[in-house]
Amino acid sequence: MKQFKTILKFELKSYFKNKTFIGITLFLVVAITLVMFFPRITALFDNDNDTAEQEKNGIMLIKPSTPESEELFCSAFSACFPDMEVKATFESDEQIKKAITENEAECAFVMTSLDSYTYYVNNLSIYDTRTATANEALTNIYQMSVMMSSGMSAEQAGQILSVQIESETVNLGKDHTENFFYTYIMIFALYMVILLYGQMVATSVATEKSSRAMELLITSARPTSMMFGKIFAACVAGLSQLVLVFGSAILFYKINEDYWGSNPLISSIFNMPVSLLVYMLIFFVLGFLIYAFLYGAIGSTASKLEDINTSVMPLSFMFIIAFMVVMTSMTSGDVSNMAIRICSYIPFTSPMAMFTRIAMSSVPIYEILISIAILAVSVVGIGIVSARIYRIGVVLYGTPPKPAAIIKALKNSK
Repeated sequence: MKQFKTILKFELKSYFKNKTFIGITLFLVVAITLVMFFPRITALFDNDNDTAEQEKNGIMLIKPSTPESEELFCSAFSACFPDMEVKATFESDEQIKKAITENEAECAFVMTSLDSYTYYVNNLSIYDTRTATANEALTNIYQMSVMMSSGMSAEQAGQILSVQIESETVNLGKDHTENFFYTYIMIFALYMVILLYGQMVATSVATEKSSRAMELLITSARPTSMMFGKIFAACVAGLSQLVLVFGSAILFYKINEDYWGSNPLISSIFNMPVSLLVYMLIFFVLGFLIYAFLYGAIGSTASKLEDINTSVMPLSFMFIIAFMVVMTSMTSGDVSNMAIRICSYIPFTSPMAMFTRIAMSSVPIYEILISIAILAVSVVGIGIVSARIYRIGVVLYGTPPKPAAIIKALKNSK
């Protein structure tokens, strides 16, 4: 135990003094800070230009198809676009185009009849939905005109067109739309941290072995203590990095919450349930350990640093497949399909699969407990086997041993 603590402290000190580790962490925190303060920064410039911007871009020109329909069109468009100043014009199309390109007006609707028009705008934004709004207003105008021509009064036609459909949605489970964004972020964070730190564990072991430093280390410490020290140090470092980055994001969001307003995307990310954070922590730690043990065992069998990428490729592919199953299920809207349900009980895939099901669907508590139990038992079992492989692998040099040779050595070591 004393050796394990010594190695754990040494490895943690190495991580927290590593310039790359510090640089990546600072970069992520700075990036999060800039994103969270972005609305506050832009508000400083918007406040100075709000009045001028409204005067220059808040005008919508309407050219009625006939002079008699001027009041009808202007009242309809004013009701549909309350944030804009609607002005009627009978100038030529060329003059209307010139007014828009010279920023005298933001846009224009040139009506050719009750059910057809041309929409002019200088730069068409991807978020421009004015035509959809105008289509709805003009549909109501056309329908009212037809009703009135058939003998209905304006009041009767208005009552028919203004009927309100009442509805109520009762969600008995999870809201996919609300939970999608923060589930995606959490899954992607788990994916990146487990792969990154798992690879770092394997690389660290292989580096020490290829430099022959391992031969000196195993004379003063047990190989199993060395492996567990490295792995738990990587786990603590990765968890610390996640807490720092996400903690900074939450802190800076709270500082700038008023500037974000009611943005549904940001609100859904920062209003996630505490229970979900607890589940994320459980699945992160167990998922990280199971992969870190395997990465450490594989790293001990490599004699050269160049062999690491080839050796860990099957393990990385296994994790990537789990990620793809989860992402496909999330984007399809069905997070309870058979593939992800099966993956929820496989130790190599359950950290992401079960977490996704918990976040985006209703999962019975017994299924969650079974998944966690299987994962925890697998961590212990794989940890024991990996420790034995590590003990054998650190003294093997030359060509990386084949799986059959490792199994044979494990049997002989009993």
